[in-house]
Amino acid sequence: MIECERTYMDYEDIRVPRGVHTVESMNYAWKEFEARDDDVFNITYPKSGTTWLQEILSLIYSNGDPIPVKTTFSWDRVPWIEQHAGRSLIENKPSPRLITTHLPIHLFPQSFPKTKAKAIYTIRNPKDVCVSLYYFSKIAQFMECRDEFQDFVSLFLSKDIIFGRWFEHVKGWLTMKDNPNFLFLSYEDMLKDLKSNVIKISKFLGKELDDAAIDSVVEHSTFKAMKDNPMSNYSVVPNEIFNKEEGTFHRKGISGDHKNHFTPAQEEEFEKIYKDCMKDINISFS
Repeated sequence: MIECERTYMDYEDIRVPRGVHTVESMNYAWKEFEARDDDVFNITYPKSGTTWLQEILSLIYSNGDPIPVKTTFSWDRVPWIEQHAGRSLIENKPSPRLITTHLPIHLFPQSFPKTKAKAIYTIRNPKDVCVSLYYFSKIAQFMECRDEFQDFVSLFLSKDIIFGRWFEHVKGWLTMKDNPNFLFLSYEDMLKDLKSNVIKISKFLGKELDDAAIDSVVEHSTFKAMKDNPMSNYSVVPNEIFNKEEGTFHRKGISGDHKNHFTPAQEEEFEKIYKDCMKDINISFS
């Protein structure tokens, strides 16, 4: 079991939760990991659909059979490469390996470009990411938290937030948008039409699923299905790691919740920073 403390460890130019990550685990992910041609990476900034993609990928590779997602924890099925248990969980996995990461592009495994491995990056409205991360920080005993939302917004916009600022993380990964081994998804588009996105992901991965299998993937990767699934909802994690008295891991699973939290002044400040940081990037969030 990890030893939880609400402090961060500096690694290169980012901060990561101490205990969950070590210098050794970060070095392994960046410098020592040997990628395989059939590896599949689930890449996200925190709270941008990470668990959702873990579920979808698991179901696609089981051809829609829900047994794996109902019998094996999501973090074992699609483990984080940079976390302290990453090496032990990934090294002995048979191919194809499904791997999760929050790493910015400059700390991504150095062996990746030498292979035909594929990667999926999911983008979410940063205001909703901020709200979701705020509530997550209350239950996650390994994260810095702030009682007041305004204080957390300030943290989110600073270089002290975990895995670096959202803006730099997203801009870094968007440089790969024309690489045929990368697929970019929108959290908001997936909420609108999950089925078409499941089909898109399957085709990208070269997995030809029939209609029944596609429907099963969709059925078992809805927000309700995951929230009710103890293999995916983190309900079995001890309170020393996730304090469930403060809330549940799956909270709302919607877009636009920032409208219930940001004041007009906060909205204006955030928009100003967003436009300044993303002025050369053409993305929109419905």
